[in-house]
Amino acid sequence: MSALLAGRHALVTGGGRGIGAAIAKALAAEGALVTLVGRDREVLEQCAATMPASAQTNLVVGDVREESSIAAAFAAARARHGEVGILVNNAGIGVSRPFARLDPQTWSDVIATNLTGTFLCTREAVPAMVASGHGRIVNIASTAGLVGGKYIAAYCAAKHGVVGFTRSLATELASKGITVNAVCPGFTESAMLDRALASIASATSRSEDDAAATLLVRNPLGRFVKPEEVASAVVWLCRPDSGAVTGQAIVVDGGEVQH
Repeated sequence: MSALLAGRHALVTGGGRGIGAAIAKALAAEGALVTLVGRDREVLEQCAATMPASAQTNLVVGDVREESSIAAAFAAARARHGEVGILVNNAGIGVSRPFARLDPQTWSDVIATNLTGTFLCTREAVPAMVASGHGRIVNIASTAGLVGGKYIAAYCAAKHGVVGFTRSLATELASKGITVNAVCPGFTESAMLDRALASIASATSRSEDDAAATLLVRNPLGRFVKPEEVASAVVWLCRPDSGAVTGQAIVVDGGEVQH
């Protein structure tokens, strides 16, 4: 185990599965103390069981869409590990739907989870980071935060918002010793991808392998991203030697989106 992040308190939202779980494990491998925040305690407990003892993993049930829930979650996190020095805003949902069938409630849920949740969690973490003169904030956006895509208007809007929020806050906080960056994964092996493939297969009467080939047709690497590859980028941004990197949207997608 490395000790580059030893003693740092890292809080990961949506930390119980997929990319969030991979990020939590990678931060723990660098010596961080870890708090996992999510809505499902059972999922969090399953992830915590795979974490190293050195992480002293703290589980907090919280909903990033609700201001009072996040305030309580951060209070619980501080009580266990002190102020949050590394914040990874990973919690998110994706909904694929033609625009004509995109109802206001679905729009609101996607924006609240992906964008407003990022704001609420960041607002909780920033004051202590400013007081200490150091902090790392990494927002998990998406390639959908950089380019458009059919049937994901709400998701694209939310993730574009996350990228804009990242760039604005990075400019504002740079002089305070705080870096703010976004990581933009492409199609990544996860439960969300599994649902997308099943949906495509059902709608088109094709196999899931054919659906996967359709998603990968413009991907130079020719495969989906692994959660650990996204986690590696996140951890690098949290390390001491990344202090000059801020306001960036780093793409991890096999070369599909080049900007």
